[in-house]
Amino acid sequence: MSNFLTPPKPIERKPESEVNASYKQLRLQVFIGIFIGYAAYYLVRKNFALAMPYLVELGFSKSDLGIAFSFNATAYGLSKFIMGGISDRSNARKFLPLGLTLAAVSTIIAGTSLGMYNITVMAVFQFLVGWFGGMGWPPCGRVMTHWFSVKERGTKMAVWNLAHNVGGGLLGQVTKWGILFASSLSMSVLSWKVGMFWFPAGIAILIAIISYILIRDNPQACGLPSIEEYKNDYPPNYSKDSEKVLSTKEIFFKYVLNNKMLWFVAFANAFVYFIRYGVQDWAPTYLSEVKGYSQSDISNAYTYYELAAIPGTLLCGWVSDKIFKGKRAMTTIIFMLLVITSIIVYWQNPDNKLVDLIALTSIGFFIYGPVMLIGVQALDLAPKNAAGTAAGLTGFFGYFIGTSLLANIVMGKVVESFGWSASFQLLIGSGILSIIFMTFIYKKEQELDKK
Repeated sequence: MSNFLTPPKPIERKPESEVNASYKQLRLQVFIGIFIGYAAYYLVRKNFALAMPYLVELGFSKSDLGIAFSFNATAYGLSKFIMGGISDRSNARKFLPLGLTLAAVSTIIAGTSLGMYNITVMAVFQFLVGWFGGMGWPPCGRVMTHWFSVKERGTKMAVWNLAHNVGGGLLGQVTKWGILFASSLSMSVLSWKVGMFWFPAGIAILIAIISYILIRDNPQACGLPSIEEYKNDYPPNYSKDSEKVLSTKEIFFKYVLNNKMLWFVAFANAFVYFIRYGVQDWAPTYLSEVKGYSQSDISNAYTYYELAAIPGTLLCGWVSDKIFKGKRAMTTIIFMLLVITSIIVYWQNPDNKLVDLIALTSIGFFIYGPVMLIGVQALDLAPKNAAGTAAGLTGFFGYFIGTSLLANIVMGKVVESFGWSASFQLLIGSGILSIIFMTFIYKKEQELDKK
C-alpha cells in the first residue's frame, strides 16, 4: 500500500485532564467532516440523469443513454466492496477527499465535448464516476467505528445517513445556480453543461479540501484512548486485536468472506434495496398508468417519499440504540413489517389520492431506516479495521443485486409480462425474505449478548 494512504500510527497519550475536552471537540469535528464530505459525493453522482433530456435533443436515444448510465450503478456497487477493502488499510482523512476529488474531475470531463463524444465514451466516464463515488461510504464507516461506540452508533449513523438526502436535494439547487451563473457570463450555449457538471464538481472539490482539514482517522493517532475505553462500551467480540491494521488476506478471508452473519446481512440488504428502488423508481409510472395522476401530483408524491426518509431514519436509529441497546435486527424486523403493511395499502387502495400519498410516504418513512441500519450492522459484525470491506459487501449486494438486477431489470420484466399486481407481490415477498434473514441475525445478537 502506498505510504500516502497508510493509516497514522498512535502517538503519545495526552494527559487525562485533556482527554475529555479533546475527544468532544474531535468527535464533532470528524463528524462534520464526513457529513459534508459524503453529502458532496451526491453532487457528483447523478449529474448524467439531469443531462439526459439535453442529450436526447442532441440525437442520442433514450435506450443508449440508459445503458451508459447503468455503468454508474454497476461500478458503484463493485467499488463499495473492492475499494472498501482498500479503505480498511488506508487513512480515512485522505481516502474520502481523494475519491471525492477524482469523482469531481471525472464529472467535469464527462461534461465536456470529449466526455459526450459517443455512448461508449459516456459509459466509460459514468463507470469512473460510479467507481470513485463508491469510495465515499467505506472511509465514513471506518471513522464511525473508531470515533463512536456501539451503543450510540445507531443514532449517530442515522444523523450521518441524512448526508445523502442533503447532497441529493442540493444537486437540483446547485444545478440551477450554475446555469444562472453561466448565463450571467453570456455562456448560454454551455449553461447546461456548467450547471449540471462543472459547477457541482467545483463545489465538491472545495468540500473535499474542507473535509481533509476536519477528518481524523482514529483517536489513538491524536493521543487519545480507543472509543471503547473512553465510553466504557465494549462490544462482545472486542479485543486488543480489534485495533491493529489487518492484512488484505485477513480482512477478506477471515473476517468478511467467512462471516456467515455478514452474508445474511448482505442478502437482507439486497431485498431491502429492491423495495427501496422498486417503489421509488417505478412510482411515477405506476401512479400515471394505473392511478391517472398528473405530473404535478406525481412530483409531490415523489418529494414526500424522499422527505419522509429523514424522520424515519432518525427514529430507526434512536429505537435501535435506546430501546434495543445497540441490537439492530429487531428494529429492522419491526420497520420491515411496517413497510410490507404500507405496500399492501399502496397496492390495494382503489381510488383515494390521500390514502395513496399516506401509503407511499409511509414506505419512504419506514424503508430508509433499515437501509441505514443494515449498514450499521455490517460495521458491528466485523472488526473495526475490516469495517469498510464489510460495509462494501452489503453495499454491493444492495446496489448490484437489489437495484441494478432486481429493481431495474426484473421489476420491469415482471410489470411488462404479468402486470402491476405481480410486481407488488414480488415486493411483499422481498420484504418477507429480508425479515427471515434478519431473524438469523437476531438470534446471533442474543447469543453474543448472553456471552
